[in-house]
Amino acid sequence: MLALCLVVAGVFAWLGQWQLARAIDTDPIPEGATEQVEPIADVVKPGEYLPEPLVGQRVSVTGSFAAEDFFVVSGRYDSGEPGFWVAGQFRVADASTPTSLAVAVGFTPDRSVADAAAVALNAAPPQNVELTGRLISDEGAMAPSRSQAITEMSRMSTAALLNLWHDADGIDVYRQYLTSAEPFGDLEPIVSPAPESSSPINWLNLFYAAEWVVFACFAFYLWYRLGKDAWEKEVEAIEEANAAA
Repeated sequence: MLALCLVVAGVFAWLGQWQLARAIDTDPIPEGATEQVEPIADVVKPGEYLPEPLVGQRVSVTGSFAAEDFFVVSGRYDSGEPGFWVAGQFRVADASTPTSLAVAVGFTPDRSVADAAAVALNAAPPQNVELTGRLISDEGAMAPSRSQAITEMSRMSTAALLNLWHDADGIDVYRQYLTSAEPFGDLEPIVSPAPESSSPINWLNLFYAAEWVVFACFAFYLWYRLGKDAWEKEVEAIEEANAAA
């Protein structure tokens, strides 16, 4: 039983060390690194998830917007002001295969202005432009209610936009979206502040590491209780035998 508890405690200790190694970032990204404009191809590839330290990274990308693929996204807030974004499909230039990126091109507090901007951009989408902006993870799709149109969007989701884009079969798509620093269609610039610097300590992983230490200690406690119970039974048997004699 002691040998078994040693093996179990050793496994728990290894798991605790594994969690501890991930609880402390020994090589954090330097402060302000997300504000350096990098080519999008150097930051993330199409279809890949964006690592947490790079969420909000400023990037540059060249290409053209697709016609008829601009949509209004509701539920947006810029500096605390509620309003709407207009987002479209941006075809990346110089890609080996057709590649698209969802781009939010501007903000407005007025729905009618957003709708008019989407119509104007669908009719004359900007071509051969170089965009700079902040790369942000997909917010996740949310289906519209029964009273809303199928094209109504309340979350900035590449997956949702992909279902609405034209000529999207067989293309590569970035999972993230870009908030363009330059507005289009007479919209206001999107306020997209730099991400807050995170702590190098992951407290959740640290808590898990402490849990594994407790589990390892419990394995030894289990052996101790089994041994003590066996010893007490032997003592009780000896006392009963002496009393009978």
